[in-house]
Amino acid sequence: MSGGDRMNDVGFAVVDLETTGFNARGHDRIVEVAVVHVDGGGRITGTWETLVNPRRDLGPVSVHRVRAAEVRRAPTFDQIAGQLVSLLRGRVIAAHNAGFECRFLRAEFERLGLAVPALDRFALCTMQLASEFLPGAGRSLADCCAAIDVEIGEAHRASADAIATAKLLAAYLQQDPHAPFWRERAQAARSVAWPPLREANVEWVRRGEADRAAPHFLQRIAEGLPPFAGPAEQNEYLALLDRCLLDRHLSEHEKDALVDLAEELRIPRSACEALHLQYFEALARVAWADHHLTADEKHELESVAVLLAIPPNVLAAALAGPPPDLPSRQERKLTTDAFRLEPGDKVVLTGEMRRPREEWHRELERLGFVPWGAVTRQVKLLAAADPDSLSGKARKARDYGIPIVDERGLETLIRATPGSFVTAPGPTL
Repeated sequence: MSGGDRMNDVGFAVVDLETTGFNARGHDRIVEVAVVHVDGGGRITGTWETLVNPRRDLGPVSVHRVRAAEVRRAPTFDQIAGQLVSLLRGRVIAAHNAGFECRFLRAEFERLGLAVPALDRFALCTMQLASEFLPGAGRSLADCCAAIDVEIGEAHRASADAIATAKLLAAYLQQDPHAPFWRERAQAARSVAWPPLREANVEWVRRGEADRAAPHFLQRIAEGLPPFAGPAEQNEYLALLDRCLLDRHLSEHEKDALVDLAEELRIPRSACEALHLQYFEALARVAWADHHLTADEKHELESVAVLLAIPPNVLAAALAGPPPDLPSRQERKLTTDAFRLEPGDKVVLTGEMRRPREEWHRELERLGFVPWGAVTRQVKLLAAADPDSLSGKARKARDYGIPIVDERGLETLIRATPGSFVTAPGPTL
């Protein structure tokens, strides 16, 4: 009888998490979870993964690369807790740096008022076991996987790291299937009393699924509404569109706002398409006002065309040469002057940007703006590392109708302020 056969009643649940930070007992939360089932012979028998809406800012987006636009459609931890318990119950939890994963899992369950076992008492840590099974290989998951010739795939994605850890665990099992601690941990895991939780009828959302599932926001505007009412509604929609496009980016929240306003004003999809075309053509005339189109202006027109679903032939015509008519004063106001930062305006920052917060504050103060710590009705602008941020500041700004732009949008608005100069310019739009 092989070692794998003698271990056929032992099951493992390999867990990997992506989080907003490192402080499980503080304000940091889980943003992605993956679970991989492994049997006693080291075979993978099932995989599960989902993004988790933490209802707060996502922290180091540059590390985990999870965007707020994705997690806003993902379930919250309380919605996946029941299924997660079902996936863990009776199995040995295994993870690379298991103490970290166990602390976050326990903290999330405790926030729900649930008593959970001391997970680290029966969990297996593939990082700690490396000193026994892979002496001299290093401690990181990448080092350990390299030692057994396993590729990790997309780093800092929960499912990729969990599968790599599962393969690492399988290598340990095959190296010494008779080690007594396998069964000792399995016996301890089977004796754990997990809280009784019903599985919620909620769909788990894998990374990337939110983008594939979401249609262009224009498709969400009803077609069968009454005819477009008139210039007042038109101006209101165009004003919101102009504000949303300050940074030449439409966040998911901004798309929702445009759809909601169209429905509120009873503007059908065909009328919105006409307004988008009007906006784009006005933008093109402004760009060609000096009879010259710069590389930045070309990129800007191309970006806006994608955002507004402008037909390719219209974009091609806009890039081919200047229109016969120069922009009117109204068009200039619509596309360039509807929103401006002025000296003395209060600007709030949220999220981890490319430039440190202190550096941005010094830059804003140097240019005569007022960096502010809280979002109030007197704040002119919120700059966010991710315009779809779920931070308290971002939620309050949306409540107050304060524009939210990304870091590049802030740089662009600063450049548009008379007499301003950005000392460390970012990439052009």
